[in-house]
Amino acid sequence: MAYACGADSDCVVGDRSYRISLPDGLDAPVGAVVWAHGYRGTAVGVMRNGSLRKMVHAEGLALIALQGVGGTWDLPNGPRTPDSTGAAEFTYVEGVIEDAVARFGIDPARLVASGFSAGAMLVWNLACTRPEGFVGFVPFSGTFWDRPPSQCATPTKSLIHIHGDDDGTVPLDGRPIGPTHQGKVSEALKMYSALGSFGPLEQLDTPALRCSEQTNPRREVLGFCLFEGGHSFRTEYLAFALARLRLSGKL
Repeated sequence: MAYACGADSDCVVGDRSYRISLPDGLDAPVGAVVWAHGYRGTAVGVMRNGSLRKMVHAEGLALIALQGVGGTWDLPNGPRTPDSTGAAEFTYVEGVIEDAVARFGIDPARLVASGFSAGAMLVWNLACTRPEGFVGFVPFSGTFWDRPPSQCATPTKSLIHIHGDDDGTVPLDGRPIGPTHQGKVSEALKMYSALGSFGPLEQLDTPALRCSEQTNPRREVLGFCLFEGGHSFRTEYLAFALARLRLSGKL
């Protein structure tokens, strides 16, 4: 089937756009990884990541690449958006999903939000404000600006945070950026654990990742994984997280 937009051309939603790459040979509705790029990134750049596209397709999922305005995201407590509620971004993401469902037959019940760095900040905010729209969240190397919100929507969904143990760009404890501060990953995880009534920590390591994992009575998973290195992302880390979501029956 021929589409008017896709991996190589913009799908327009209002005054914004996104790009999408669909797995070959699948006629039934497919789920998707909704990916948010880092600071000054682009949906075009995401689609150029052949390894990411190949892995997501191998999971039987589409890859949806969001596009921030000017390569940035309008989020609460940001250095240029101190008074933001994030509403413009949340509305945009909802519009992208509605368009992808209508235009490409994406299954809205099988969506995972993921992203890197500033994109991970958007993912954490989506987990807080729009948990009902996704089966899980996989933020890489980024969390809330400044501090976790005082309130988040429930019920929580599965979330697996992945971060480099020597990240100097977005350290685990954050760093000052202009008039604000990057948030502490530990504070976000503590908030989410209490919010979702997650149980005791269990260690779950792989050759590349040192992970702790918690579950709750609804079989949701809260994971925290560290890898040796700095501010980076590897496709196999996302593959690991998707596998954990699948094993927990959420994908």
